[in-house]
Amino acid sequence: MHGPTVGIYDDRGLDGAATHERPGQRSLAEGFAARVVAGHPRLDVGCGAGRYTGVLGRPVLGLDASAVMLDACRARVPGARLVLGDLEALPFARGSLGGAWSWMSHLHLPKVRLPSALWDLHRVLAVGAPIELQVLAGTYEGDDLEGDEVGGRYLAGWGESDLIDVVTGAGFEVADRSVVVDGDELRLRAVRARTLADTVGAGMRLLVCGLNPSLYAADAGVGFARPGNRFWPAALAAGVVTRDRDPLHALRVDRVGMTDQVKRATRAADELTAAEYRSGLLRLERLVGWLRPGAVCFVGLAGWRVAAGRHAVAGVQPGLLGGRPVYVMPSTSGLNARSTPDDLAGHLRAALDLADRS
Repeated sequence: MHGPTVGIYDDRGLDGAATHERPGQRSLAEGFAARVVAGHPRLDVGCGAGRYTGVLGRPVLGLDASAVMLDACRARVPGARLVLGDLEALPFARGSLGGAWSWMSHLHLPKVRLPSALWDLHRVLAVGAPIELQVLAGTYEGDDLEGDEVGGRYLAGWGESDLIDVVTGAGFEVADRSVVVDGDELRLRAVRARTLADTVGAGMRLLVCGLNPSLYAADAGVGFARPGNRFWPAALAAGVVTRDRDPLHALRVDRVGMTDQVKRATRAADELTAAEYRSGLLRLERLVGWLRPGAVCFVGLAGWRVAAGRHAVAGVQPGLLGGRPVYVMPSTSGLNARSTPDDLAGHLRAALDLADRS
């Protein structure tokens, strides 16, 4: 969370709290409550003074980074379980929550940090859990927005297609006609899918792209997680990562991001369609053009061949993706007996070298 913004809420956040309460949004909160996964608590992310916490159903958890706002919420919603915490480091167990309501909270993050925050939200939600996400609409990003009644808060605006891309990459399914612009606010409704969330952000040295998650990997929360898959041993041997099966450490320490060409998880890659590969590559092109990693490494040739060139061979590709160089390597699946562990490590070293040279 943006530290100075938290301080502003501690100092004068209550001054503007009442002005944001709208009857129409209360009905949306009640509708959200009806969709929460049964038997799980729901989370009010950035609950503030609790203007919606009391209508989200029970059991409800309220999380906020401002102790002052939490005190106000506690007075307004007796019985709510409140947590002082950061929406970028949620203090909840994997799959423990049945839904998340984020009303003008994630807009306080720099845009390049939203994917990681949504990765964490995906982690703590059960499969099928709904999210309601409202942010600022538009292109503004900074801490001096004209007309901000509180003043000094960091605010980031989003366009519809950009927000859909980030939420989809974070492992959520966005239904048709579930994105609404209401004045200067953008509202999105989605559901936590049984898939992996991207671990991506600014300053990536290399972006690794798999074909799509297996159901095994989706349930484990780690790409290439199946014991017979050789990606992680090869990546360690190549010096691409420094910790086994830890994509968040890879991003934050090794500056290696991870995504998938197709987000839908399957038992086998042959369940995917050519249309999914092509649509996924378009999303990736926009992601790469935005975050500008040193290079992109596709693990497995099938998806790249379908979407970009059916005669492609392993190695550096002749074209760019989102303005960045591309390396395509053989699959690391144990089913690919033609590639040895040393071969796979060599490909990853070559991809990292391409990234560093670029």
